Amino acid sequence: MINEDCSWPGEDILMRDYHDIEWGKPLHDDRKLFEFMTLDAFQAGLSWRTVLHKRENFRRAFDNFDVDEIAQYDESRIQELMLDASIIRNQSKIRATVANAIAFQKIKKEFGTFDTYIWQFTNGKTIINYPIQNSEIVCKSTESDAMSKDLIIRGFKFVGSTICYAFMQAAGMVNDHLKGCNYK
Repeated sequence: MINEDCSWPGEDILMRDYHDIEWGKPLHDDRKLFEFMTLDAFQAGLSWRTVLHKRENFRRAFDNFDVDEIAQYDESRIQELMLDASIIRNQSKIRATVANAIAFQKIKKEFGTFDTYIWQFTNGKTIINYPIQNSEIVCKSTESDAMSKDLIIRGFKFVGSTICYAFMQAAGMVNDHLKGCNYK
């Protein structure tokens, strides 16, 4: 994603801004947490750049990641999304998003907020790794393994440990910015 010297490759301003402003920052907003979880699921097998460049399209297509709206999607709405060329049209991932919205609602009902539930996997704190080079960044951890296992039990889809670790990075539960990186 980023060069070893913490410079940004090329002129992809959207990627640079995401890295510098959002990635690794502690996030406690339920709607945004659902957005990141959904986008990380859609990213599986693809590059983050592909997903990030379609982010606004995803926001439009998925009612700005309103969990209550998405939980109501029926077969007709799923088929509409399958025809929307502006997003990633993967039927399994679209259906998973609806299932995840329903599971997300149940967690909110049990814990008050999804934020309260999800941050328990890092004891409410950001795990700061400060790797020196990209090769030191792992793709999963004990915490992401536990998160994945619990989310699956609760009915979530596309939440393997690697996806959970990427989500933890995005949501600032893990900070894997390189040591010396000047993110904002």
